[in-house]
Amino acid sequence: MKMAKSLFLGSTAGLIAIGGAQAADLPVKVKAIEYVKVCSLYGAGFYYIPGTDTCIKLGGYLRAETTLGTSYHYDAPTSFVGGAQNRLSEYYSWRARQDISVDTRTATEYGVVRTFGEFAFTYTGGAYSGAGTGGTTYTSSIGSQVSSGTPGLYYAFIQFAGFTIGKATSQFSTPWGQYAANAIELPGAGGWDPANQFAYTFDFGQGVTASVSAEDPVSRSQLAIWNVSAATAGGLAAGAYGASDFGGARAPDLIGSVTVDQAWGYFKASAAAHNNHAAYYGATEVAGHPADKWGWAGQVALSIKNIPTGAGDSVSVTGVYTNGASRYNFHDYTGAPSYAMYGGTGIAGAYQSVGIAGVSDAVFVAGSGQELTTTYGISGGYNHNWSPQWVSSIFGAYAAVRYNATAKGYICGAFVATLALSSGPGGCNPDFNYAVVGTRTGWTPVKGLTFSAELAYTMLDQKYASGSTVTLPVQTSIAKPAATYELKDQNALTLLLRAQRTF
Repeated sequence: MKMAKSLFLGSTAGLIAIGGAQAADLPVKVKAIEYVKVCSLYGAGFYYIPGTDTCIKLGGYLRAETTLGTSYHYDAPTSFVGGAQNRLSEYYSWRARQDISVDTRTATEYGVVRTFGEFAFTYTGGAYSGAGTGGTTYTSSIGSQVSSGTPGLYYAFIQFAGFTIGKATSQFSTPWGQYAANAIELPGAGGWDPANQFAYTFDFGQGVTASVSAEDPVSRSQLAIWNVSAATAGGLAAGAYGASDFGGARAPDLIGSVTVDQAWGYFKASAAAHNNHAAYYGATEVAGHPADKWGWAGQVALSIKNIPTGAGDSVSVTGVYTNGASRYNFHDYTGAPSYAMYGGTGIAGAYQSVGIAGVSDAVFVAGSGQELTTTYGISGGYNHNWSPQWVSSIFGAYAAVRYNATAKGYICGAFVATLALSSGPGGCNPDFNYAVVGTRTGWTPVKGLTFSAELAYTMLDQKYASGSTVTLPVQTSIAKPAATYELKDQNALTLLLRAQRTF
């Protein structure tokens, strides 16, 4: 029986093996390989996603940089430990960033459907602030993307049939924003910062377009609404002229612009309406609140290409005026809304000098309405190509902040009552000017790889009368003692060294 079973199993196994061998010899239908094809519809760098009619382009850059004379990337040391100018202030700071962008486009019967996303991972060295105990604390409070590998989403939008929906460059701004020929942050122009928006663009052909949009003000275009009645000595010493008192979002910013983008250059005129919605005069609803007040901003920008000084040379200039919409001039990368820069003094009895300044959208006191803040500014830059590998630029910006007489009364009252302001001839005046001039040179030894150096001089021109002094409280975070300080103009010289590989 065992022998019969063995013969049966052996025969069966043999038949299966023979059948498998014969099956292996039969032809098998192999799925066709789909190769990635170049998509030439939208310019260089696009490829078809296999199996679709959608084109995709991947891009980005890797950047490594060092700032000298400031902790901020890239701005002057206008506040916190940078502005303190003491042993807590950094002589240099490092940053590295990896940026990735994804651009997709699909042709449809309604036109091209486009999506665009850009994100970055940034690591910036932190700084040390005073702990108030004779020690210090490692801190990231000098700005965003500090002392950690921070992810950031710059763009995420869809474009379809003239509409732009998502996080994109504001319809108010120009392609260069505050970077006409520079890397340092300049006032005097609508900032680069993208905003969540719902926009429509009318295309008239020949590079002429007009756009209208509703944009989120919370993340981009709110600067400060100060309740001066709630001002503190520490806040005033840092350039905050009251407690921040924003209410919840009520209305988007409404923006309209006209653009001409042609071979000779670029022109844009834009305007924005911004709603200032404050919370309450006091801690609860029963305290009451000021009524909403709309502000506005206007901007004109011009860039001329291939000017007579050389092939590829360009000059760009922007002018802006705001009333109750100061973020369209002073964006979040220019140190706004508060400045406190320290230096030496020549006044007997004063410990040091300090330049204190603050810019807001509006100010108020308990029981009053909002007083809108006026600003204006201009910025520009000139780029010159010495050769295909070498380029240099010069740039500059000037911006002014002006409070009306009522607002000055609120702010100066707080300074006198809280900081014992002693004014020289001309009295108390919280107005100020802010200016930057500089130069940059870049070397591109191979395509996509650039080494650059940028030198900038920043000036804070405060308008308190000459000889004015204030008595400031102890500020442990920046190691400043309670003492008398002279109110005085301040300045800073900074340098940026950068290496960037763009792909």
